[in-house]
Amino acid sequence: MNALNAQFARRTRLIAGMLLSTALAATTFGESHAGMLTASKAAKANVVASHAIAAKNAIAIKDFAFQPATLTVAAGSKVVWTNRDEEPHLVVSAGGQFPASPALDTDDSYAAVLSKPGIYTYFCSIHPHMVGKIVVK
Repeated sequence: MNALNAQFARRTRLIAGMLLSTALAATTFGESHAGMLTASKAAKANVVASHAIAAKNAIAIKDFAFQPATLTVAAGSKVVWTNRDEEPHLVVSAGGQFPASPALDTDDSYAAVLSKPGIYTYFCSIHPHMVGKIVVK
């Protein structure tokens, strides 16, 4: 999870720099371009917000384990699994509560929306010792 936090922090700093550049450009190019630049700034702010949500509901598949092993989310949340291993993995709900992922190669992601409160257990069907749990409130 630390790698995901570090990646999110780098992206946040990059976007913050882009926003600062946009603000400086607005003062340089004058008010005739400011509306266009403000729209761009708003779009970038939405990207930052969506990355924050994604990072919060993200599960990394790394070192043949789901990280974190247990995740708690609100009902209706989208959870994203990303394979950080060199080997393929499949995410399968133990109770059939969400569709199984396709084979995930390195850096591939899979997402599922978990609508109902409860405990969702899952595993990798290629490596059944890999298990995880999501608590949906």
